[in-house]
Amino acid sequence: MPKTEAGEHNHSITTLLAKLREGDREVEGRLIALVYEELRRLADHQMRGERANHTLQPTALVHEAYARLVEQRAQVQWQSRAHFFATAAQVMRHILVDHARNRNAGKRGGNPNRVTLDEVMLTTRNRAVEVLALNEALERLAKLDPRKERVFEFHYFGGLTFGEIGLVLDVSERVAKRDWKMARAWLKGELTK
Repeated sequence: MPKTEAGEHNHSITTLLAKLREGDREVEGRLIALVYEELRRLADHQMRGERANHTLQPTALVHEAYARLVEQRAQVQWQSRAHFFATAAQVMRHILVDHARNRNAGKRGGNPNRVTLDEVMLTTRNRAVEVLALNEALERLAKLDPRKERVFEFHYFGGLTFGEIGLVLDVSERVAKRDWKMARAWLKGELTK
């Protein structure tokens, strides 16, 4: 997509998001047509490394995330396309964590096995346990430094570039990259304790 078309596309998404927030339900069809492929890319990104027979497929993840995003329309003030997709990445992460929790609901005794960040970032067999361990570590990081947690979440789970993250969080690309490196180092330490 040429640069001017991409800019118009991004502007259209932002305009439709504003109309949706104002209660114009007629824009939902146009919005989903504009954002579906990117949401699908995010879902594929989020589901990388999941087992082949995972009960939640990328298409179902997209539909569940979009439904939750539309439900939030009155509470969320989307500033831009990047902000919308960052929020979508968060929603998808929460859906996958809920799915992992439900899957492990019958197990008792917690998780005595520690995992490393590198293990979480690679394809593994017991991904549900690792998703939960990473989620718990991210919750601890959010209490210490919410911005670093969001940078990690947006880049790792959402696949957003550091420039996009900077726009969403109102920081420079350089700061977003630095936060990413610090968050990774902190998480690596937490997951190997």
